[in-house]
This record gives sequence, structure tokens and C-alpha cells, in this order.
Amino acid sequence: MQQRIAWLKAGSAITLLTGLLIAAAAIPALSGPTLWFFDLVIFPLDGAQSLAGTEQRLLCAITGGLLGGLAVLMWLVTTEVFAAHPALGRSLILKSIVTWFVIDSSMSIAAGAPWNVVGNIGFLLIFTLPVLTVTSVHEQTA
Repeated sequence: MQQRIAWLKAGSAITLLTGLLIAAAAIPALSGPTLWFFDLVIFPLDGAQSLAGTEQRLLCAITGGLLGGLAVLMWLVTTEVFAAHPALGRSLILKSIVTWFVIDSSMSIAAGAPWNVVGNIGFLLIFTLPVLTVTSVHEQTA
């Protein structure tokens, strides 16, 4: 169980760093890594993506803030709920991460950025595998 908790905490930390990276793109001087990511998921690799408009930078601020908040929530669900009540923690984690995955992935495809789904699958696995692999009541309480 401790290994699963460590995995979920690592996923939460990675999610927080991703949120901070996206939020930082609201500041033009810090937008380079996020622009590189956008270029990677919106083919072709041409460097044509821009965060020049206030609207794009605002959406980065909002998105990064929401992703950071999700990361902190997942950390707390992991440490305060899943660790003590695995079935409840599992339910909360699965419902929230699958909701995020479906919305983010389907709208990424609709926006013309289907390669973002590949990264989303990574986040989905980080959060679902540890809770899906709890196999018995004994293991849940161990």
C-alpha cells in the first residue's frame, strides 16, 4: 500500500509542476517551455504557436491554477483518504481523473491537438494504476 501511496504522491507532484509550468506561461518571458509543449502536441512541429494575446495568457493562468489545485487535491485524497479508507479514496480518484481525462482528451481532439491525448494517458495511468491494483480487502488495510 505504501508503494501505491508513493506513486500517487509522485503523480500529484508531477501534476503540480505541470500546472506551475502552464501558469508561468502567463508571463511572456516564462512561456518558452509551454510554447514548446504546444508545438509538440499541435502538428506540425513548426514553432508557429503563440501566447501573444492576453486571452491565451489568461487561459494559461486559469488552466495552470486549476491543474495545480487538482494536484493538491489528489495529494490530500491520497494521504488523508486513500491511505485510511482505500475504497473511498479509490472512488474519488477514479471518478475525478476519468472525468478530467474524458473532457481534456475529447476537447484536445476537437481543438486539433490529438497528441495531447498521449500525455493525458500518462497522467491517467499514474493515477489509476495504483488504485486499480488494490486487489483484496486485506491489502487495502495493510
